[in-house]
Amino acid sequence: LILLPFLSAIADEGNDHSLGVTTTYIVHVEPPYDLFDSIDLQKWYFSFLPETANFTGGKSPIVHSYRNVFSGFAAKLSEVDVEFVRRRKGFISATPQRVLQLHTTRSPEFMGLRRDFGLWKDSDYGKGVIVGVLDTGIFPNHPSFDAGGMPPPPQRWKGKCEFNFTACNDKIIGARNFIDGEDGPMDRNGHGTHSASTAAGRFVGDASVYGNAKGTAAGVAPMAHLAIYKSCTDDCLESDVLAAMDAAIDDGVDVISISFGGFSREYYDDNIALGAYSAMQRGIFVSCSAGNNGPFHTTLSNEAPWILTVGASTIDRKLIRATAVLGNSEELNGESNYQPADFPSTDFPLIFPGLNSTNPRARYCYPSFGNLTLTGTIVVCEDRGGIGKIAKGRVVRNAGAAGLIIVNGEADAYTTPSESHVIPATHLSYADGQRLIAYLNSTANPTAAISFRGTIIGDRDAPVVASYSSRGPNTPSRGILKPDIIGPGHNILAGWYQSLENTDSHFNIISGTSMACPHLSGAAALIKNAHPDWSPAAIKSALMTTADQTNIAGTPIQDQTLNPADAFATGSGHVNIARASNPGLIYDIQPDDYLPYLCGLNYTDQQVGIIANRAVNCSNISSIPEAELNYPSFSVFVGDESLTFNRTVTNVGEANEVYTSRYTVFPSVDVKIEPSSLQFTEVHQRITYQVTFAKQPDAVSRTIIQGSLTWTSASHSVRCPVIAVI
Repeated sequence: LILLPFLSAIADEGNDHSLGVTTTYIVHVEPPYDLFDSIDLQKWYFSFLPETANFTGGKSPIVHSYRNVFSGFAAKLSEVDVEFVRRRKGFISATPQRVLQLHTTRSPEFMGLRRDFGLWKDSDYGKGVIVGVLDTGIFPNHPSFDAGGMPPPPQRWKGKCEFNFTACNDKIIGARNFIDGEDGPMDRNGHGTHSASTAAGRFVGDASVYGNAKGTAAGVAPMAHLAIYKSCTDDCLESDVLAAMDAAIDDGVDVISISFGGFSREYYDDNIALGAYSAMQRGIFVSCSAGNNGPFHTTLSNEAPWILTVGASTIDRKLIRATAVLGNSEELNGESNYQPADFPSTDFPLIFPGLNSTNPRARYCYPSFGNLTLTGTIVVCEDRGGIGKIAKGRVVRNAGAAGLIIVNGEADAYTTPSESHVIPATHLSYADGQRLIAYLNSTANPTAAISFRGTIIGDRDAPVVASYSSRGPNTPSRGILKPDIIGPGHNILAGWYQSLENTDSHFNIISGTSMACPHLSGAAALIKNAHPDWSPAAIKSALMTTADQTNIAGTPIQDQTLNPADAFATGSGHVNIARASNPGLIYDIQPDDYLPYLCGLNYTDQQVGIIANRAVNCSNISSIPEAELNYPSFSVFVGDESLTFNRTVTNVGEANEVYTSRYTVFPSVDVKIEPSSLQFTEVHQRITYQVTFAKQPDAVSRTIIQGSLTWTSASHSVRCPVIAVI
């Protein structure tokens, strides 16, 4: 399980040039307009380097040269080298690369996909679409990547297969490695195999983990091709990620799936955003994980409006019921993948090392228990604290414990992950953890047992926003609501690079926005097949405007506290793929439409040019406010003056269709929509409408109000979430 916090760090390789210690820098330079081939481009990049930096120890200082994501390169440079580079004509910027963190069977069915029915059938399961997965590589021998019945790659495909054995086929049509020192694109982490099989894995029967969650595993787009770009190990270096994006653009992928990120930055300083912009210009859809720093606000990653930013939610399968039975007969339901059949149902002494301890790390089960004897006990550990869940199990197992109960801290509330523990265990919610601690305090000789009860399906609260799913608002651009959407990311069963059970079964259940992102990447592949002429923005609009607002029980989607979630957690709502293929109306955005928006952020010409990868003069562009971008949501700041914003919708439904507007009542804000109805007479017709927001006289300042604006016809409902800040 990868649920690591974001880390922004400078990668210092420590190589000694004659001019000092070197660091890998990402260098942006002006495009060489008079140079066209890769040899000339390489010469142009080398012209920025001092001779003393060239080929130290017989090795080029340039780590990667970029052609598509932007004009520039990554190089190992000393501080003196960098000063030389800064003085060269054509230089734009040089920044030390960051280290980015990975954001880590039933989910397709939960998303509304049915075999031989609906969108799966209509889109031919994504046939002919190429999904590029940037991650930790792939385990190619997994049955999820069987090529039986797959068509050959499209003729436009230009990718490579860098395995040193026969591994690529009509399913995995390309696999490349961009990490120095790695021997190829083989996955030695698991994250990449899990992501790839979630996005586009084939149907695999009898998939399970330790015999639990058994069923037919399938990715969201089972007939789509996979192109693998190994750019991460346990973390991801920006220079490698950019090289992978550069290659994916050149190779001809249709979708790029990125399940990692870093701290929020301005778009011109966010290399994933820069690469994604270039991909979007080529018609490539880019889906990224929102990050695992929830439930706190303003913790997002990958917020650029040309990226689909994906948060994580639960599905209706409780994985997998493991009940703590206390000595007072109280039963507390938790979850665990590992459910040994031979674990005795008898009571064990119950110990919480953090109870009444002066050691602040004791509650998290660090490997130091003082005078406590854990042999033959069930140990209680609080989650997080800088030590992983599996690691907690190893610590207490090594100390002789018989079992483990992990309890959530208050922030994680009811989000309980199901882990492949190394010891009989269960993971309890915060509320049940407090009941357990109350029991510990009520008796001198507390005991407990763990009862394993298998897979439970039918959680009517699902989907619930997972606690770790990062929240908005969008730091670089408060006028664009993020995340865009949520999708299944919690306790997801998919392919794994090794067997956890020493059998032929290679599956695992892990959680994170990393798992949600490939679900939406696969969804984009299905829509791309059904609508090959749609732009990335059109596909994004279709996914967002058709998203669900309610759970299985028909009540508003909840967050980890089981209270209604706000739009900073859900964005447009939970993906409904079945509806997304036929949205009725779309909010389209062409690449040049982003330039007035970027100029409106008060970026300099050079900063906008870095994003657009060409010279831009904002004085010649009519800049617009953030909320004027033709985005399928509204995030507005309402002051004393009323605000009016335009949106243009394109009819992709019936030729003759009439839509009427409706909106939720906004306390403290008056809303006016003109015109109030839209009458379309042909497909692809475009109509512009205006929305005016005005503060009411009794409105309280610094109030955040949320609601929605919806266009409804006889056949379609097209919804935009609205956030208004007074």
